[in-house]
Amino acid sequence: MPDIKLRRLPDRTPVKITITLSPELKKALDAYCKFYEKAYGRAEQPAEVASAILAHFLESDRAFQRSRPTAEHGTSSD
Repeated sequence: MPDIKLRRLPDRTPVKITITLSPELKKALDAYCKFYEKAYGRAEQPAEVASAILAHFLESDRAFQRSRPTAEHGTSSD
C-alpha cells in the first residue's frame, strides 16, 4: 500500500441507464424538483434528483448495507 493518507478514489465514471416511470411517479418527481428548488434556491434536473434519491435510499437501508461485501460499499482498505 502506498504511503499516503488518502485512499484510492473510487471509479466515478457515470453510467447512463433508462427507466420507465408511472405517470404518478413522474408527477411526484417533478413536484419534488420544485420543492427542492424552493428549499435550496437552485433548480436541478429530474434525473439528477432521482439519482440522489436512489443513492440516499440505498445508503440508508441498513439491512441492504449489512448484506453487501465490505469492498462494495467503500469500507475496503485499497
